[in-house]
Amino acid sequence: MDKDLQSVQEARDLIERAHAAFLTYRGFAQAQVDGIVGAMAAAATANAERLARLAVEETTYGKVADKIQKNLFASQRVYEAIRALPTIGVIRDDPAAGITEIAEPVGVVAAVLPCTNPTSTAIYKILIALKAGNAIVVSPHPAAMRCICETVGLMWQAAKSAGAPEGLIGCFALPSMAGTQELMRHRRTGVILATGGMSIVRAAYSSGKPAFGVGPGNVPAFVDRSAQLAKAVADVVAGKTFDWGTICSSEQALVAEEALRAPVTEELRKNGAYFLNAEETEKLGNTLILRESFTVNPKCVGQSPQRLGELAGFAVPAEARVLVAELKGMGKQVPLSAEKLSPVLALYFTADRAAAFELCSNLLHFGGLGHTCVIHAQDRDVIREYGLRMPAFRVVVNSPAPQGSIGATTNLFPAMTLGCGAAGGNITSDNIGPQHLINIKRIARETRPPAAAAAVASPDGAGAACACQHAPAPPPAVAAREPAFTPPAAGGLDRAAIRQVIERFLAEKLAGGAAGIPAPALAPAAMPAATPPPAPTAEPQSPPSPPARPAAAPPAPPAEFVCESDVREALRERRRIRIGPKTLLTPSARDLGFEKGIFEEV
Repeated sequence: MDKDLQSVQEARDLIERAHAAFLTYRGFAQAQVDGIVGAMAAAATANAERLARLAVEETTYGKVADKIQKNLFASQRVYEAIRALPTIGVIRDDPAAGITEIAEPVGVVAAVLPCTNPTSTAIYKILIALKAGNAIVVSPHPAAMRCICETVGLMWQAAKSAGAPEGLIGCFALPSMAGTQELMRHRRTGVILATGGMSIVRAAYSSGKPAFGVGPGNVPAFVDRSAQLAKAVADVVAGKTFDWGTICSSEQALVAEEALRAPVTEELRKNGAYFLNAEETEKLGNTLILRESFTVNPKCVGQSPQRLGELAGFAVPAEARVLVAELKGMGKQVPLSAEKLSPVLALYFTADRAAAFELCSNLLHFGGLGHTCVIHAQDRDVIREYGLRMPAFRVVVNSPAPQGSIGATTNLFPAMTLGCGAAGGNITSDNIGPQHLINIKRIARETRPPAAAAAVASPDGAGAACACQHAPAPPPAVAAREPAFTPPAAGGLDRAAIRQVIERFLAEKLAGGAAGIPAPALAPAAMPAATPPPAPTAEPQSPPSPPARPAAAPPAPPAEFVCESDVREALRERRRIRIGPKTLLTPSARDLGFEKGIFEEV
């Protein structure tokens, strides 16, 4: 049988079983749900090392020690954050406000998993889905099939032993794009949790179902003059090299002022940086980033510096922890200015702080809009200004970026799915948790009688004093003005009153003149008579000359920079975007723009 057809049928079977299990599970009490979630977290913790080794062996991405940390982050840190969270039945009751909130699970969660963080993401998504009272069906990345299925299997056994109904957790045995699309579009699917490349995230958002997907991260790390320099540089290298850069919120560029060149360079060397020369930078850029699609070469993802050098054709010392390339620009012509998913760090020096801020903002627009940025500084005013200006929804301060963004070293909500907000084309800017996988029903009791509510809502303020003594009085000029018309008495419309309103309106318009200044109300008798038309002349007059056509406006110059939000705005406005050889296009803008035919090349 055709593999795609088998995968589609498997998706349907998994969803139907999950939905049937959900109908039983939704009747469980909070204590029963918490018992199941606790059992799964304990099982994942006990198997954290084994699952990490499986992931590295199967995918070749990252480091075992760091993947153990990520597994434990999901099974311990995430679990501790959600353990006491109310998610079943009545979750809040406020008698004073007259509001009772009731959690309603969304149903079946469709979870699409990546190959970069396969086991930790599986642990995390299963925990938050079941904590919210839902069932879940997992679609593994084909390159991480074995380790993901092993993770799902042990989570299911733990859930089953704690009383979970059969079929509550499902996993594809034959994953395919066709099967994943069926999973996302199926009528029983309640919501999608998509982690992976932009193609799968776009498929999730175009499925017609609610979806939580994340965009790419092109994280800039700004090191300010006020920073504790040694710690700042060590943090940047620690974040960049964590699991060999497979987390999308890891640092992609270090930005500092020119005045800090010598100390920053020295600290980078102390932390195991190997500085690429111009030839090596070009070779690595051509190897790491695929020119046709401008995406990361899968062979380079999560590889060591030595392996990257080998793939690019040059030798890297054994003690090197990170490859550093000083760059002068950004964009498609500078491949290493994009997200790299490997221990490769772009390095920029700017004339001053203002230029550094602008550069960091441009890097985010180029490929990480809405995701994460970092600042290392002690000056609180500088930190605040940076946070206000950066188009990112996680601004990590004085910490390695991946650990800070997921909530390991900060008090952000612990999560492995990080929303990028509307700027990044996502439904939310939050770190995703069980609270995003429930809907909230609200019982609202009357707190003011209808008469009082109507008095407050009265457009002319009449009667407001009886229910709302603090309401401001209308301005004197408005209060003194003659009302436009008197409301009719009960029993029908007053035709005379309506006629009075119309005549007064026309009189004001005529008396106001071309200046558009309202005139005092005129009685109907005072309305000026219409001016008679001029008498015809004896000689025919020549027709007036047609107005001269305005000169055609010169075409707009090509755009200098285009991001995905620019393309979406152009689509809404039904206009095209002119681009030229020097136009900088973000990867998402390029894909969407050419797909929709929005670009006009000049």
